[in-house]
Amino acid sequence: MKFDFEGFIYGSIDGAVTTFAVIAGVVGASLSPTIILILGFANLFADGFSMAAANFQSAKARNQFIEMKRKQEEWEIDNKTEQEKDEIREIYKKKGFKDEFLEEIVRIITSRRKVWVDTMMKEELGLIDDGKKPLASAVSTFIGFNLVGLIPLIPFMIFIFIENTTNSDAFIYSTISVIASFFLVGMIKGKIVKKPKIRSGFYTLIIGGLASLVAYFVGYGLNFIVK
Repeated sequence: MKFDFEGFIYGSIDGAVTTFAVIAGVVGASLSPTIILILGFANLFADGFSMAAANFQSAKARNQFIEMKRKQEEWEIDNKTEQEKDEIREIYKKKGFKDEFLEEIVRIITSRRKVWVDTMMKEELGLIDDGKKPLASAVSTFIGFNLVGLIPLIPFMIFIFIENTTNSDAFIYSTISVIASFFLVGMIKGKIVKKPKIRSGFYTLIIGGLASLVAYFVGYGLNFIVK
């Protein structure tokens, strides 16, 4: 099973954001470290599974849609040959080809059925089969979500066994660790999608930070109202 790095990256980002947002909200509400761990792990596995399942269904649906469209194009090539040739001709005419060169392109493309179908799929429908496997995508997403999403919880797992420590102490270390996680995952994402790594790291850090601030102040506000 081929590992899906794209699914891993997006799962990692979502895992870090949502888990730290839960932690920030609970700390804002001044709840105990035990509650933080319970809610954190519940979010980690429930949301991780939910995101993986959604990714599986999305990838499966996309593959089915592409296959349906491919069969449709194959039928049209077999039953509306001249019309499909005209579509190829029009596609490459818009690209600037003309006269004998245009006709030669049409002849070459339409002489090979698979090339013809692939060209229609890409140029007419904008669909490219990237070969992504739904199960690989789901597993990669789940691993990324839980692996990186676990990082903000580690300080609370350690500090819960240390006397005379507070949520604030663990939260400081959790914040530092998640900042590093956001930035690192963003850089990896930038590398994969061929974007500037530093900029991508900061962008991911900003998004995650905003989500965490919102959760923290919501928790703090609700705690203030309840009291």
